[in-house]
Amino acid sequence: MSSSTLVEQVRYIVISPVRNEEQYLETTIKAVIAQTVRPLQWILVDDGSTDRTAEIIDRWASEQSWIVAVHRLDHARQDSVGDVSSENRMRRGKRAREAKEIVAFYDGYAQIEMADWDYLVKLDGDLGFMPDYFERCFEEFARDPKLGIGGGDICNPVNGEWKVEANPRFHVRGATKIYRRACWDAIEGVEAGAGWDTLDEVKANMKNWNTRSFPGLHVQHYRPTGAANGQWLNAIKKGEWNYISGYHPLFFIAKCVRNVFRKPYLVGSAGLLCGFTHGLLQRVPQIGDKALIGYLQRQQLRRLFLRPTIWR
Repeated sequence: MSSSTLVEQVRYIVISPVRNEEQYLETTIKAVIAQTVRPLQWILVDDGSTDRTAEIIDRWASEQSWIVAVHRLDHARQDSVGDVSSENRMRRGKRAREAKEIVAFYDGYAQIEMADWDYLVKLDGDLGFMPDYFERCFEEFARDPKLGIGGGDICNPVNGEWKVEANPRFHVRGATKIYRRACWDAIEGVEAGAGWDTLDEVKANMKNWNTRSFPGLHVQHYRPTGAANGQWLNAIKKGEWNYISGYHPLFFIAKCVRNVFRKPYLVGSAGLLCGFTHGLLQRVPQIGDKALIGYLQRQQLRRLFLRPTIWR
């Protein structure tokens, strides 16, 4: 059976956790509807939006039977403005270290109606891509039976042009991740917390799956990651998440040194260091999978000493 025939038979589910995406959501919806290979089901999870996002989701769900609308409460509103109790502070602190989009993602996952899907897609609501995007992605999976996680290259708007975001080839950006069913089951899903979109790939590699993004398959990301927080706060968040994910201190120091010479100069490196140090001093709990941390740290040390790694 040819790879094109296999692709035509692919059964996949898409889940999109979205919040306040009225500006770009319809662009993404139209891109998915135009796909040459459509999903069995697309679950759009409105995570407490305060703009027209919920309205847009409901309208399209009413027009397309395979689009499912899910609405979550805005949990931030559950805390009264004046409530500064220790319990409330703990809840806010916990949320700050959660991957809120993955908490919403799992609410959508619970709504999957078909049991015999082949692939699961986590897709952001601020993306644009060509009509054959998923068809070409699944051709990559058909060519490599050991490919467990894949997706296109993310392009961000820079000075009026679309620039491919530099990432290790094994890394697939969280904005557009495709999981093969067998790999998803092997890694037991993703962590609903810090560093989820790297830890899933590390765990997949640990279990002998391949992970990679696909050069030449471009996805336009209209609102780059971290844009809402600003460069400083985003760097602090990444630093703390690196600590929670169990990064080896030597590897993290090397990462900070490298970022001194990358934009935003000094700010990114200082923010990373502040976030990591805060996690260390506050004894923020790290992920509970010690085997995964051990594998990640061994890979990081091998990279420092120029040995073969998942970075290759």
